[in-house]
Order: sequence, then structure tokens, then C-alpha cells
Amino acid sequence: MEYKYLYLINSPEDLRKLNVNELKILAQEIREFLIDTISKIGGHLGASLGSVELTLALHYVFNTPEDQLVWDVGHQGYIHKIITGRRDVFQTIRQFHGISGFLKRSESPYDVFGAGHASTSISAALGIATARDFADEKFKVIAVIGDGAMTGGMAYEAMNNAGFLKKNFIVVLNDNRMSIAPNVWSISNYFSSLTVTGAYNRFKTNVWDLTGKLDSVGDRIRKVAARLETGMKAVVTPGMLFEALGFRYFGPFNGHNIPQLVKIFHEVKDLKGPILVHVTTEKGKGYLPAEADGQKLHGVVAFDKVTGTQVKKDGPPALTKVFGDALVEIARKNEKVVGVTAAMPDGTGLNILQNELPDKFFDVGIAEQHAVTFCAGMATQGYVPVAAIYSTFLQRAFDQIIHDVAIQQLHVVFALDRGGLVGADGPTHHGAFDLTYLRLVPGMVIMAPKDENELCDMLLTAVNYKEGPVALRYPRGNAIGLPKKEMQEIPIGKGKILRGGSDVAILAVGLMVQHALKAAELLEKEGIHAEVVNMRFVKPVDAELLDAVAEKFDRIVTVEDNTIKGGFGSAILETLQEIGKPRRVLILGLPDSFVEHGTPQQLYELVELHPEGIANKVMHFLNVEGTSSRETVLASR
Repeated sequence: MEYKYLYLINSPEDLRKLNVNELKILAQEIREFLIDTISKIGGHLGASLGSVELTLALHYVFNTPEDQLVWDVGHQGYIHKIITGRRDVFQTIRQFHGISGFLKRSESPYDVFGAGHASTSISAALGIATARDFADEKFKVIAVIGDGAMTGGMAYEAMNNAGFLKKNFIVVLNDNRMSIAPNVWSISNYFSSLTVTGAYNRFKTNVWDLTGKLDSVGDRIRKVAARLETGMKAVVTPGMLFEALGFRYFGPFNGHNIPQLVKIFHEVKDLKGPILVHVTTEKGKGYLPAEADGQKLHGVVAFDKVTGTQVKKDGPPALTKVFGDALVEIARKNEKVVGVTAAMPDGTGLNILQNELPDKFFDVGIAEQHAVTFCAGMATQGYVPVAAIYSTFLQRAFDQIIHDVAIQQLHVVFALDRGGLVGADGPTHHGAFDLTYLRLVPGMVIMAPKDENELCDMLLTAVNYKEGPVALRYPRGNAIGLPKKEMQEIPIGKGKILRGGSDVAILAVGLMVQHALKAAELLEKEGIHAEVVNMRFVKPVDAELLDAVAEKFDRIVTVEDNTIKGGFGSAILETLQEIGKPRRVLILGLPDSFVEHGTPQQLYELVELHPEGIANKVMHFLNVEGTSSRETVLASR
């Protein structure tokens, strides 16, 4: 497709050379470009389609990057990337060595604040505005929040503080009905347009100044006027909450009307105090399949551009679906079992429970802290809540895990999807720290399944465990295709030898068990006989099994897709020390650095946790010179 304006825009400065009518054409061109690109490579589509006009209007009115624009997550930031110098590399988004799918400070001066998790923009923008005032600078600060982020408590904490500090900055609420759903009335739009104009604000100021000179009569007039204005806003706008928090509220406005958005932003940019501009947008705007189901086309793999149908590969189901099906089966038999998610029913597999047993399903919004304590409350009454939360999202509720669950020894099951390296979402979403941050919690039991059947068995085990909190951690990706079997409980803290050997023991957990088994096959070709142990539990460690392994081997290798610092390997070292059998131990895991984005296969090769990398490191550990494994490693880079 030929574009009239898109390839003329290399920065927001170029954008400002267009008139408002030309911006409308550009908006349509950007939508076509976005759909065409994402249909081929996948990515976050719906929210970005809904923020096209809003993004253009913000960069058109404000002098970015001098004026600082802070986005909440990256789902609505694709248009921002396209018009800030990354159009020609946009096809690399979320690809290995390509641009990030989220906001990233090291990528562009226009990415003011990194954002992969939601509800952070208002806090960050308030901090920037406060620092600006310390430095006596004059630039504008604008936070954009939306796509469910207003369900996160952090947003309201920030607004409460902003109302107290009274800093000059603007919050734009991009409301696509995934956060709050106010009434959008014609009279409301009219009232908002009226109150935002310079003439209205000058009139209001003049009235205030005039009545201030009328002593007690003026005070009474002011009180009546204030009540009248407050009453009108309460009746015709949904902004009373924001006003109560100390913001001047304007809206709601049509977030797809570029002339109106440009006018509104021009009017509010020089107003004093915290300002909230409320715009309503449609997730997936301009692309019928996305408009029909904004949640379905939120994050997508490659899809047919005409129909919106996503390309699905044949093969075993995703582990997410395996988990969801197993939870439904368990919940049907156990009336006390419920499922809780923090705005990710599809992503965690709890949509299956939602459809099958809706009374047992709870979506609390992007509020992980609340989710954990909500579960703790149910647990005090004898219910068994299964909190299905991504590994990195659960980091946000660390205090609640300790204070509200573990100290009280409450039986809450934490199902951590996306353990290990998740792929294209990169460091904000890699589950690289869960084994470490959960292992230090007293009384916590931590399991990691090697395959889909073990996942189901562990879920049943976790639900039936009564002594306190349990964490079940599994990777993103598909099952390996095992025949389904009846679920059965696993003895707490017991591992299992999967392959015998005589030269070295490889102890692994979770996905890394499969990699260790394949590594052992490669080592066998080099004449090295490796024993492979599926430890299954990171806490408690199977001390009896480890004692037997230490009796047989003087060299032990541990493998985990968690940071080496404080993880599974550390647990093995500690246990060897406790049982009085220190051995030479090689700990393989994720480095003490943030891993970039790419496919899981690319990333596991990058950190040498793929079978060839593991085999190569074991050979070096044993001081054995090999050829085939090393050549394979070099060939994969």
C-alpha cells in the first residue's frame, strides 16, 4: 500500500507540520501499517489500534521529547514508537535483537519511563514533575493510563498523593471500557468542552477575584457557586471521584476525534494543578475483528489480515490450557476450590473455569496485592483459593505473600504461569526470580513440573495440601504430548531418578528436566554417563534422595531456568551442607542480568540452557574434551 503521509513522519516534529485534517488521513495510514505488520509477526494489537488518534494528538500539541510523555505499559505504545523514529524497524518489534514491545528508556529519548507492568504511569509522572520543580524547569509532564490499569491500586495511591502535592501535570485516562465505564452523554461532552476553554477559566477566575472583594456577601456567593459547579459535575460527568482526589477533571471526550483532542490538549496544557483528561476509545478501533473481540486480539500471534483468524499450529495443547482443564476437574469434585486471577483469565487458563463454573471464578482486575489478600481471606474460612498469576506479576504482591498468607500459615495455592524465559515480552515478563523470592518464605512449598501430567498431579497435590501456602510454577508453551492419565497426588518434597548414570548427576526442575534428559543423550555420545534426577520440589528439597546422590557422585550439576542467585542450585548447596556431604557442584541457571526478548528457543540458546549448552558445560566441569556437543553449540549461535 502507498502512504501519503506515513513515510514523511520521522519524528513528532514532522507530525506538527501537518494540519488537523491531514492528521486524520495519517491516522488511517498508521492503522493500515499496524495491522499489516502485526498480522505477520504478532504482538499487542487491540489497545494500540484504539490509541491512534490520542497518540497523534498528544505528540502534536506537546513538544515531546522536551515535554515528557509517560505511558502505562506498552500495549498502547505501538503508535508512539512508529512516529518517534522507529517506523522502519517496527517489523522487528518483539523479535530477537529487535525493538521492545514495551516502553524502554535505552531505546529512545521519547520513551521517558520503562513500562511493562500496569498502573505505574501516574506515579512516575508525578515523580518527574516533582524533580522538574526542584530544578526550576518548565516542561510539561503527561501520563497516559488505560487498558485496565485503572483497576490497579497503585494508580489511586499516586492520584491521592498528586492531589496533596498539587504539582502541575496532566493525566490522560484512555478509557476503552477495560478499566472504568462512565456514562458518555452529549450534555457531558458539552459541559466538558465549556469548562476546559480559556474563556470559561478566565471568567471563573474573574468571578472569584470579584467576589473576594465583597466580604461576607462574596463568601456566600462563592459557596453557592462552588456547590453549583460541584453539583453540575457530579450530575453530568463521571469525574467526581477524580475531583475528590484533588484533580481538575475534564471529560469524557471522544478519543477518536482528532480536532477535539487537539483543542482540548491546547486548552489544558497551561492550566495549574493536577489535571485529568478523560477520553473514551474503542479497543481495536478501525479493524472489525478486533472491534468485535478486543480481549481476543489483545496480544496475538501471526493472523489472517482479512478475517483476524490467528494462525494455530497443530500439536499438544498449551500448558495454560492443561492447567485450566485440570482446575475445572478438581473444582467439580471439591466444592471449596475457587480460582482467582488478576485481569488475566485467558492468559492463565482460568477462562475455562469462568465458562464452566462461573460461581467459582473471580477476576479482581490488575490488582495482584488485593488478589493475594483476597485469597487469604477466603482461606481463613476453609476455602482453597487457587491464585493463577504470571510469575512476574506475582512479584508485585510479595509483601502480601509473606504478611497475609505465610505468617498465618494459610492454604493458598499460587499457580505461576510464565515461569522461566517467556519469549517476545522480554525482561518485564520473564519469570526469572520466582524460585528465589518464594524459596525464602518460611513454610512455602514450591513445585515445578517436568510435563503436563506432572502439572496436573502437582495441582491436585497443592489443592489437597493443608499445612500452608503452596506454589506451582510452570513455563509458557505447549505440553509435550503425553497421553492424559488420572491425576494422583505426589509425596511432598520427593524427587525421582529418571535416568541412571555413573559419571555425574544432573539435578533439574521444571522445563529444565527435559533439557537435562536431552543433554544426557548428547553426553552419552561422548562416553559420559549422566544420571538425571527430576527433583520436582525446590522447597522442601528431597534430602534423602540428595544424600543418596551424594554418596554415588562427587560432582553434581543443577539446572534451573531461574536466576542462579538464591534459586534451586542454592537450595541444593545448602542441603548438602546440612546433611554433611559437601560436593563439587556446578549451578546452571539464568545469569545475574536481565535477558532480552526473542523466542524461548533463541533465549535458552543465548544463556546456554538448551541441551547442547548444558552438555557442553558438563563436559568442561568434568574436564572432558568433546567435539560433537561443542560444534552443535557453535552452530546454534
